[in-house]
Amino acid sequence: MHDSSLDILYIDNKLFLKFKGELTLYNLTKYEKRVNTADLSKVHSVVIDLMQLHFLDSAASIFIYNLQQQLLSKNILLEGLLCDNQEISDMLELVKKQKLQSKKVLHRKKRGFLEKLGEDTYKNYFVFLSFLSFMGELFANKIQYLIYYKNIRYKEIAFEINETAVKAFGIVALTSFLIGLVVAYQSAYQLKIYGANIFIVDMLGISIFRELSPLITAIVIAGRSGSAFTAQIGAMKITQELDAMQTMGFDPYKFLVIPKIVALMIAMPILIFISDIMAIIGGMVIANLDLGITTDMFLDRFNSVVALKHFLVGIAKGPFFAFLIASIAIYRGMLVKDNTQSIGLNTTKSVVESIFAVIICDAIFSIAFTNLGI
Repeated sequence: MHDSSLDILYIDNKLFLKFKGELTLYNLTKYEKRVNTADLSKVHSVVIDLMQLHFLDSAASIFIYNLQQQLLSKNILLEGLLCDNQEISDMLELVKKQKLQSKKVLHRKKRGFLEKLGEDTYKNYFVFLSFLSFMGELFANKIQYLIYYKNIRYKEIAFEINETAVKAFGIVALTSFLIGLVVAYQSAYQLKIYGANIFIVDMLGISIFRELSPLITAIVIAGRSGSAFTAQIGAMKITQELDAMQTMGFDPYKFLVIPKIVALMIAMPILIFISDIMAIIGGMVIANLDLGITTDMFLDRFNSVVALKHFLVGIAKGPFFAFLIASIAIYRGMLVKDNTQSIGLNTTKSVVESIFAVIICDAIFSIAFTNLGI
């Protein structure tokens, strides 16, 4: 073991820092305190002498590097770093390179708005092409699945219906009831001004059946079941279960993907029906409490002005919304990479993209039904 020390010498406006022995993490604090006692106001340049230093670890190398940077920041000339030990020189050079690379990363030029927009557009273009490829393979497998009905996995479909529909009844019913309350309450004030209290039935019936219930149900299912699909498929990809299935001759599309999509397409109209009932009940409560419309009056008006077609329009949207939600969710699950962060990222994108796709689809339906007079 070599004696470790630091000599501080002042010669002709120069400061000499002579390190001796070993410089490691364990005695670094002592050296730091000793260096801090040096009076830098008296000197114009500094020489760091490591000629008598026999060992230096990574923590000490960082200390030497930071010391050099500290001197430069105070406009003190570093005249030299004296060292004849190749191992110590290599360690100092390695630390210097790592620090410089870190600075380049931290000071990397920020992308402009147009540059970022172009890059994101370019990436999304290939994601879209990949999604089209996924949809093509999905349709091909689905057609085969339906043609060869003996291969239909009824147990898996029933299980997924239980997961996506039965267990979602509560949240869909509560959300729809509250939406019915809010819409009726906000409308009641305006209707009272014009003495058109009874028309709240028309407004609630048509808006809930055609638009609100399908959309609210789709949004809830996208956040609940869609995210679950993405996380489940993503976790299976990380644990290589999908690869194992393919190795054993099981097609993931037939055993995982299609049962989930079929189940959600069956479940969605049922959930929309539940949503219709609960939203109308919520509106009926406000109509009774705020506008004095009794339950009998509400139902009589409802039967006379709200046509069956409005109910069927909302129900008909269900399978289409379900197909979009399930397809996007499963596709995003397939894109998960070999890290847990990717699951969270793709789950978030799955929910956002599903809701966006549902709104676009609903707009297309609205335009089409309006032009067809439905």
